[in-house]
Amino acid sequence: MHTAETVTLTRLPSGVPVQTTVHTYEPADGTDGPTLYVQAAQHGREINGTEVLRRLHGHLERAELSGRVVAVPVADPLTFDRVSYVTPEVLDSVNSNMNRVWPGDPDGSLHQRMAATLWEYISDADAIVDLHTGSPDMLTHTVYLRGDEESRDLARAFGVDILLAEAAGDEADDEWTERSFDGKLRVAATNAGIPSITPELAHNKQLVEPAIVAGVEGVLNVCRDMGILSGAVEPWDGRTYRNHLGRVQAAASGLFVAREDVELAREVRPGDHLGWVYDPTTYEVLQEVEAERAGLVYSIAREATVTAGETLVGIALPLDDGEGDGEEDDPFDEADGDLDI
Repeated sequence: MHTAETVTLTRLPSGVPVQTTVHTYEPADGTDGPTLYVQAAQHGREINGTEVLRRLHGHLERAELSGRVVAVPVADPLTFDRVSYVTPEVLDSVNSNMNRVWPGDPDGSLHQRMAATLWEYISDADAIVDLHTGSPDMLTHTVYLRGDEESRDLARAFGVDILLAEAAGDEADDEWTERSFDGKLRVAATNAGIPSITPELAHNKQLVEPAIVAGVEGVLNVCRDMGILSGAVEPWDGRTYRNHLGRVQAAASGLFVAREDVELAREVRPGDHLGWVYDPTTYEVLQEVEAERAGLVYSIAREATVTAGETLVGIALPLDDGEGDGEEDDPFDEADGDLDI
């Protein structure tokens, strides 16, 4: 059984409501079971997740369900209408990024109110999939909060090749605090006891077929794993890496030129040369960009104009195989120098 509810998330100064649609799929006979909450387009230019939910719609309408799926295809209409990552300052000068304010505040800024409204649905869920997309040159991957076994298992059920375990609290880098990462939906929900993951499905602004297919199959696999849908769960045979610590950042503002041989899924060692940042007016090389840690390249900045501190190359650091949450492996086999992943 499918129902679609128009929900007012907040109101603009003129009184115009900011609304979205919440779809609910549940057994027609009222059978009780687990609830999965899925949302997309929390950042308005990240549209692949919205297409994932559209394609799932017909499947879930026809399926015999043993639980509930609550789906929100456009979590943030303010950014969706502007094809933007954050909302304009004039609308929310305090919290321009919706994914930094969870679980929200019904008396707060526009984004805090919107998050608080959706949190009413989220707080009743048994698991959460928050669909995002990355940059044009990024491997599809799923992020979960490091150390949370249920979230790790949820990420494995989603099933893309690469999982990134994101550290929190004392183990996280300074950026965690500086950028209010505690307010991410995945983090706030996990800390509230709800297993949560963030799949990053390829490009912004473009509907990319392989990423959409991965998203559809991932959500269906999660539904099977939770017992909402019948059928076998596709086994996961990928590898877990650690997020953030391997990122190579711009030491100066300028133009970034990546080496031609720097490609996604390339294995790198400390000191490997990745490119240059140069002054576009004097042509002076401001930075020889080098890898600082051994790992796997999962993102490359292709928008060449960069500012100091911006991530140029994302390098995922391997974690030990067992639980995927131990100390990093030494990724090199000392006998032959190859990356052991």
